[in-house]
Parts: sequence; structure tokens; C-alpha cells
Amino acid sequence: MTRQVYLDNNATTMPAPEVVEEMLPFFTEKYGNPSSIHTFGSSVAGDIDLARERVAQLFNCTPSEVVFTSCGTESNNYALRGAAGAQPEKTHIITTMVEHPAILTTCRSLQRRGYNILELPVDRKGRLDLDRLAEAITDQTLVVTVMYANNETGTVFPVEKVGEIVKSRGCLFHIDAVQVPGKLPVDVNKIPADMISISAHKFHGPKGVGALYVRRGTRLRRFMTGGHQERGRRGGTENVPGVVGMGKACELAISSIEEERKIVAARRDSLEQGILKAIPNCAINGDIESRLPNTTNIGFEFIEGEAILLMMDRKGISASSGSACTSGSLEPSHVLRAMGVDFKSMHGSIRFSLSRYTTDDDVDYVLDKLPPLIARLREISPFGMHARLPETAPR
Repeated sequence: MTRQVYLDNNATTMPAPEVVEEMLPFFTEKYGNPSSIHTFGSSVAGDIDLARERVAQLFNCTPSEVVFTSCGTESNNYALRGAAGAQPEKTHIITTMVEHPAILTTCRSLQRRGYNILELPVDRKGRLDLDRLAEAITDQTLVVTVMYANNETGTVFPVEKVGEIVKSRGCLFHIDAVQVPGKLPVDVNKIPADMISISAHKFHGPKGVGALYVRRGTRLRRFMTGGHQERGRRGGTENVPGVVGMGKACELAISSIEEERKIVAARRDSLEQGILKAIPNCAINGDIESRLPNTTNIGFEFIEGEAILLMMDRKGISASSGSACTSGSLEPSHVLRAMGVDFKSMHGSIRFSLSRYTTDDDVDYVLDKLPPLIARLREISPFGMHARLPETAPR
């Protein structure tokens, strides 16, 4: 049987055993509706309260500032559409060219409704120009929305500095922090954000549940209409097993940051350095000085990323060529295009994203299987090692 090495943790993570164990009773014994008046149902409301407290500890906020959602995409939609509904007089939204499709698609949907959307560029390392951001804010700016860390390259934005700029101009600040819990702190006493989105399945929790931090006093129009759940902010019966699992995942994420910073980052570096040493004509995409501890994005010149992924999959190695939400597209990554990555390596860029469950043996296995795989693909590539290709992608 082929060995399985999972290095696509920015797409989704394995639910932690502790999370699964905590969720199980809510599928079998504690299946009541938390909105019911009887004890069998209402007792479950206490479990939701505990989960909300655990999520609040991740944000370092009060539990009342946590709204449970179905995922990070819904949280992002709630933040942007909710802000637009609450302040219809402001029609300018600022974001960046390297955001997740959950943000870019939502912004473009609002653009069709008459909103003025500005997508700020980044440099070749995926970094944001803060001076350009400051100049872009106007009296009509409703919200500035940026990601904490890029899901493809791992590049981290200086969200504390961004927040200082945004709040000094009196507009809302939203952060897509979906990739961050368990890897970096998300402390709202240090980050002046009004709204922050997270999703449980990105940090060893279950799929189908997320949360939106909403700072006390922030006005949002209700996004999901229905019943009185979530203090009237999101209708619909709560996904109790998911909410409970997310709470446990948040508890584990808080305690795992140091492990991610030291052990996971060391394994990432071993993988990265081993690849660069063993395989010619490849380079790192992104900012190696400020990135997530688990992520490396490497461009392999003269071959297609899809071919690399298929060949690795035959060896039991799972990785990605970009966001899981755009993996069906044959177009090069919008993130790498925005960064101006050379065309000859853009199509051959692979994201390896580790977790605290990744082992040294996993890294060694990839370093054993990948170099001959890349060499073989270059031998049969129609481009060849010396093909003439445009130096940069068409804009």
C-alpha cells in the first residue's frame, strides 16, 4: 500500500482526536435543540456557551462578540455585506489583489450593486504598501478588508499597522484570519480590527462551522435572517456538534502556537531547503521573513503544477497548486500573478502546507520521491529546460 503524506493543511486539516471525542455525544446522546424550553434541549445551550467562551479566548474578547457561522466564507460575507447594509451611505471598499476568492468574489458582487472596489497591488514578495493603503482611504471608505496571512504563499500582512492606519481614518477594518489560528496570535486587544473571520476546519476542527468576531459597538445588518439565534445576529438552529468541536479546536490552537513556531517551522524549513538543494531551477514564492510557520510555496520551472500534483499523488503525497477553492481552474494563481512571478515557474508552483501532525519521516519521504519525479517531468515536458518563455505573465 502506498504511503500517505498529507501536506495540504491550508486546504483543510485532520480533525484533532480530542475534537472528535468531544463532538461525538452531540450526535448520539445530546441531540436536543438548544432553543427548546425543555431541559433536554436547553441543557445543550450551556455547551454552546462553553464553546463560545473558548472561541472568545482565542480572540481575547468577550463571548458576546463571537458569532457562529457555517464557515469562513459566510463570516467574510457577513462582515462585508453586513457593513454595507448598516452604512449604505458609504460605497467605497478597499481590499488587495491577493485575497481569498471568498473576499474577492463578494467584493465584485457588491461592485455590481454600485460599490467602488479598490484592489491594492502587492510587491514580488506579496507584501502590501502601507503608504499606498493610507492614500487610498477616502471619506467614502466603508471598510478595509485584508487577510492576516495568505493561504497560498503564507505571507503575513502587518495587520496591527494596517489597523492603526484604517482606524485613524474612521472606517471599519475586517481581517480574513482563516489561516492563522494555532499558528499566530489573534489578539483583538493588540489588533484594532472590528471584524475577524475564522473557520474551524483550518485548525483541526470540523468542517461546516466558523466564527466572526464583531467588536462591541460595530453596526452590521443581519446577514442570515430567521430566528433569534446568536442574539438575533444569525438565524438558524446552531450546528451544535460543529460549534462544540470548534470550541475544543480553539482551546488546542491556543496551546499549539509555540509548537507551530518551533517544531512545524523547522520541518517546513527542512523540506524547503532539501527541495532547493536537490532540485535545480526552483525558487520560493513569497516573503520568507514574514510568513506562516507551516507554509512554503515553491515554483518549479518549465513544468506544469498539475502534472507535479498528479505524479506526487501517485506516490501518496498530497499538496496543492493554490487555493482549494480555485483548484478546478486552469488559470495560474491570481496571487502569483499579482506578485509578478515569472511565467516559466508560475504554472509549476506548488504549495506545501504542514501541520503539527506532520513528521520528520513525512519530510524525508517527500525529499526522496520528489527530485526524481521533477527530473522525469522535465524530460518529457514540451517546454524543456531551455525553452523560450515570456519572462512574466501577461497582465
